[in-house]
Amino acid sequence: MIKIQRNIKAKNPIFIAAWPGMGSVSLKAAIFLKEKLKAFPFAEFEAKDFFYVSDILIEDTLVKVPTFPQAKFYYWQNKKGKNDLIIFISEAQPSPDKILPYTKEILDFISTFKVRMIYTFAAMPLPIDHLQKSQVWVTATHKGLAEQFKKFNVKPLTTGMISGLNGLFLGLAKEQKFSGFCLLGEIPLYTIQIENPKASLAVVEVLNKELNLEIDLNELQLAGKIMEEEIEHLIDYLKHPLDEHEKPISDEEIEKIRKTLAAQSRIPESAKKKIEELFNQSHKDITKAADLKKELDSWNVYKEYEDRFLDLFRKKEKKDN
Repeated sequence: MIKIQRNIKAKNPIFIAAWPGMGSVSLKAAIFLKEKLKAFPFAEFEAKDFFYVSDILIEDTLVKVPTFPQAKFYYWQNKKGKNDLIIFISEAQPSPDKILPYTKEILDFISTFKVRMIYTFAAMPLPIDHLQKSQVWVTATHKGLAEQFKKFNVKPLTTGMISGLNGLFLGLAKEQKFSGFCLLGEIPLYTIQIENPKASLAVVEVLNKELNLEIDLNELQLAGKIMEEEIEHLIDYLKHPLDEHEKPISDEEIEKIRKTLAAQSRIPESAKKKIEELFNQSHKDITKAADLKKELDSWNVYKEYEDRFLDLFRKKEKKDN
């Protein structure tokens, strides 16, 4: 049940929805927006019927009464532009079997404010280094919508899958005639369990430009730099342990760890399937290798398939000889 705590008159509002996910990309981005814009809470989603309690907290050796995740709607009045913002932030995603009714209740609620456009954020795990700048990808509910992000060097996500509610919410919204986008910030595959402010910064930076929000991003830039340094410290410790009896880890071993972690984080099954189909086509017609290379590059996984890709040409040379 959604309880309105303060009445608002929203002007052509854009809706932003966020939940925890990989790298906390979505949640951190939405919280940053809410705080920098000084958006105020105006409604709360009492969603206990959509969650299962699976653990308890202990404090000073005492068991605490289980509490359900908080979920609130925030409002920001855009005095300079044509679109106000309604931002929804939840501390957790609902139980999988409750996603549909949970989403419907939110969509029914925001439709009363005549929301037409929705934004969600998500992580884009790729085999990149944590020192690299996080690029942004975009997918949209309707054909042609994502074109407007080309001017910001945002990459179109032409195929694949977005796991969790950060992606699913947008798909369900489309069924109810909403339009919208999901902005995905790149994160290294070996850091998916670590908060990634750089990826949050990347998506907020795009939204900042697209909606002319004029938000100062220095705070998020600093957070990204600090996290980058912490990862570097960890790697440095692994290479040069304080305990003299511990064997330092070499650069080669560090790279091996990264590759191993990357291999454990799979690209979407749909993308894998398409890659395998293109391999099969390339075996029969080598001209298809160009399409295969493009697909591998789009997912930044060429290195993982490099030997197989080059074998296509080696086998062709042997056949021609």
